[in-house]
Amino acid sequence: MTSLQAQALFLMCRPAHFAVTYAINPWMDPETGARHDHALGAASWQQWAALHQILCDLGATIELVPPVPGLPDLVFTANSAVVLDGTALLARFRHPERRREEPYFEAAFRALHAHGKIDAVRTLPQTLVLEGAGDCVWDDARNLFWMGYGRRSDAAARAAVEDTFGVEAVPLELADARFYHLDTALCAMPRGELVYFPGAFTADARAAILERVDAPDRIEITVEDACLLSANAVVLDDTAVLSGCSGHFRTELEQRGYCVRETPLGAFLRSGGAAFCLTLRLDSRSRARAAAFDRLAGAAE
Repeated sequence: MTSLQAQALFLMCRPAHFAVTYAINPWMDPETGARHDHALGAASWQQWAALHQILCDLGATIELVPPVPGLPDLVFTANSAVVLDGTALLARFRHPERRREEPYFEAAFRALHAHGKIDAVRTLPQTLVLEGAGDCVWDDARNLFWMGYGRRSDAAARAAVEDTFGVEAVPLELADARFYHLDTALCAMPRGELVYFPGAFTADARAAILERVDAPDRIEITVEDACLLSANAVVLDDTAVLSGCSGHFRTELEQRGYCVRETPLGAFLRSGGAAFCLTLRLDSRSRARAAAFDRLAGAAE
C-alpha cells in the first residue's frame, strides 16, 4: 500500500433503491428495467459491494450518502459535486428527475464539512448547470480540470469552476449522446496518460486534447471499449479499477505499468454508469495545495 492509496477518500451511496425507472440517456430503458427489476436490484447490490471492497482493499476510506427511496441515481455520487483542495462545488442537474437529488447531496456535504472531512461547501450561480465530477475530471498530472459540456452541463460553468478552485478548466464539447458525461469517455491517469474515446468529442474538443497532451501520453480507445465504459475507471496509484475492457486496452495499460482490476458493473451500465460514476474522490489536491501540505510537513519535522 502506498501513501497515496492510504489517503484516498471516496463518497459512495449504497444501491438500496437503484432501478431504471426513467430514461435521460440512451443507455436507459425503463420498460426492460421494470421486467427485470428484482434481478437488477440483486445484481446491483452484489456489484456495488464488490467495487466497494476492492477500493477498501486498495487502502481507500469510503464515506456514504444515505440512499433515498425514489432516487435511483443517487448511487452515482460522481455527479454530486466537484471537489478539490477540500472544497466541494455542489452540482446542479439538467433533468428534473435528478434535480430531486440536490438537497440530499447538499445535506451529505454539509455533514462531511461538519465532521472535518472537507473544508468548505460552495454553490453554483442559479443560472448554471454542472453535473459534478461527471463533467469535471481532475487531471493531477496537468493540474487542471477537463470539463465536458453540451449534453448535461453548461460551457459557462467553466468560469465558476476556475473561480472556485483557482485552476484551469479546459472545455470539451461532447458530440455523441451515448457519452453524455465526460467521465464516460475520458480518464486522466496519474502518470500523465489521458485515456479517451475520440468519437465522443467534437473536432474542437479533440484539438484541445491534442494541444495539451503529448502523443505518447494519449491512449485512444475503440468504440467497443467505450461502450463497455472502460474509460469510466477509478485509478488509485498504479491500479485501474473498471467494469470491463478489451484485451488490447488491458495490455496497453499493463505495458505502461498499471494493474487492471476488472469488476463487473453491468447493472449500472443499464443506466450509463460504471466505476467512476459510482464514486467521488474527496481528497484530490492541486499543486499549490500539495506544496503547502509539504511545507507544513517539513516544518513539523
